[in-house]
Amino acid sequence: MNTGPRLPRLIRTSAALTALGAGSLTLAACGSGAGDDGKVHVAASFYPMAYLAQQIGGDRVEVRNLTQPGTEPHDLELSPKQTGQLGEADMIVYLKGLQPAVDEAVEQSGVDNIAEAASFTTLEKHGTDVHGEEGHDHGGHGEHEGHDHGDETGGDPHVWLDPVRYAEVAEGVGKQLQKADPDHEDEYEKNTEALVKKLGKLDKEFKDGLKGKKSDTFITTHAAFGYLAERYGLHEEAVAGIDPESEPSAARMKELHDVAKKDEVDTVFFENNASDKTAKTLAGDLNLKTAVLSPLESVKNPKTQDYFSVMHQNLTALKTALGAQ
Repeated sequence: MNTGPRLPRLIRTSAALTALGAGSLTLAACGSGAGDDGKVHVAASFYPMAYLAQQIGGDRVEVRNLTQPGTEPHDLELSPKQTGQLGEADMIVYLKGLQPAVDEAVEQSGVDNIAEAASFTTLEKHGTDVHGEEGHDHGGHGEHEGHDHGDETGGDPHVWLDPVRYAEVAEGVGKQLQKADPDHEDEYEKNTEALVKKLGKLDKEFKDGLKGKKSDTFITTHAAFGYLAERYGLHEEAVAGIDPESEPSAARMKELHDVAKKDEVDTVFFENNASDKTAKTLAGDLNLKTAVLSPLESVKNPKTQDYFSVMHQNLTALKTALGAQ
């Protein structure tokens, strides 16, 4: 999520061409059900969706991520040719409302097996200020009262940053994959159960790791961590809202100055795929530290990083910033 100016359309379109180029031949060779190679060919909109499909499908699936590492998911655009190729996948896994170009392409695809992540959980509306409640068990279906800050773009899509909600999505993707390839449904069910169990362990690690925190407030350049804040009793203050293109006003920056002083904030977080200019400016004004908190929309090194390793890095960063270690 960039907090700086939008990339020129030509650059963003080129990135999209690169994103799908590598998978075009594979997707084009797909039919309904399993492909000629015996595998289910899955088109996934961006990393968290691709990760679920791969972990649940294992060797039975061939997963193509429409958003290449380092590419801003929100800015992904697809050509008419790529939209046509998407329709030749056996299954699509995506999150509605995050990537408009993908939403439109999916509607035109005609693919029978579609796993839409938001349909497996419930989205909440978040703004730049999200409070979690200490001692309150937030249900996986977004039961949250009193701190619901609306956003004109609709529900906050960042459900994968809450391990409990992500587990709900995993179960939904698993069931859809069983429908797409019923001959191997037992294997998919087993893989889904293993992934959900692992996500349950991660949830416990976050709860235990943040128990001894001295502060609950953290500032980030973009409001991607609302669900995480709610889940673990934290208070997220973001420079920009859910929309990655929004720019902070002078009034918002003043509010953040006040919050940082009042809540004794230690660190201003920025995203690993975005500019750190805003974070450094705010941190410099208040003599604070800066650090990375990844929204996990992509991973730079898929061979050495994955969802769990990056989430553990996020936990370590939060523990350090909030005085929990």
